[in-house]
Amino acid sequence: MQVTIIGAGIAGLCCGLELAGRGVEVELLERQPAPGPGSCSWFAGGMLAPWCELEDGTEPLIAELGLDSLAWWHRHFEGVHRGGTLVVAAGRDLPQLTRFAQRTQHYRWLGAEQIAELEPDLAGRFVRALYFEEECHLDPRQALPFLAGRLRALGAVIRYGVSAGEATALPGRQLLDCRGLAARAALPDLRGVRGEMLLLRSRELTLRRPVRLLHPRLPLYVVPREDGVCMVGATMIENDGVGAVTARSALELLSAAYALHPAFGEAQVLELGAQARPAFTDNLPRMRRAGSTLYINGLYRHGFLLAPALAMRAAQVLLDGRCYPELMREDSAQRRLA
Repeated sequence: MQVTIIGAGIAGLCCGLELAGRGVEVELLERQPAPGPGSCSWFAGGMLAPWCELEDGTEPLIAELGLDSLAWWHRHFEGVHRGGTLVVAAGRDLPQLTRFAQRTQHYRWLGAEQIAELEPDLAGRFVRALYFEEECHLDPRQALPFLAGRLRALGAVIRYGVSAGEATALPGRQLLDCRGLAARAALPDLRGVRGEMLLLRSRELTLRRPVRLLHPRLPLYVVPREDGVCMVGATMIENDGVGAVTARSALELLSAAYALHPAFGEAQVLELGAQARPAFTDNLPRMRRAGSTLYINGLYRHGFLLAPALAMRAAQVLLDGRCYPELMREDSAQRRLA
């Protein structure tokens, strides 16, 4: 079998690896001229946190898929950091921490001394925390080129600067569409959820794992990178704008980071970025068939958490004729595709 994949973000790369690893001839087409900031994968936090994601009322499907993806990442990428996730709240916001715990699983409560053992630079700042020991994180800007290199080593072709209109379903060739919001003309119920992020470098603060702060105005996550750099994010804005970060969002993110630790007040701002993440109305992913095209979309804010699990299932759909009702359930938008 030959498969053309449209979109070389995290979903497309994972699908390519799963198919190429099964002996399929794979070609990836990407409209951006080169890997980098044109993709929302570039601005992702890279948190592999299936249990924390249950907090916002997400269906258990996200955790189930996330666990499959965790195992996949451990098999395929050595850059996975296994330090877990720490969730904290200031004293006046401790009820939020209790509510968070009631909606999630696979955590343990920590006191002040245990917090200090895990994150020495947070010593004395928080009296209670939730620790999700099984969760992990990675740096998307390391993972994306690594996966692309693995794909090429398996004989796949990645072509940049090629639009979806140039992709053609030749006899015997399947199309796998992983374009995110760019596929909205074919997936009319897809919407954009804007996310904004900062990259900060602090020489005074070192974190070993992602820390989530349950801030009353803006729940925040801080994900450590290398060389004192942290990625700071949180915003989920219901629009598909991909322009510059707004002043309001930058102020809110910096304010929340300062609430986590005042050392962020002296940090260098290295980068501000924004992208729109693709989501369906229920914030759950879909696999949809339309002729010879299989659409993989709606990963919302869970791109790196869900992409490997969806890729494994997409490969089984194409090669083995499997059906996954929880991902391929028919709805009105899908009937319009048929």
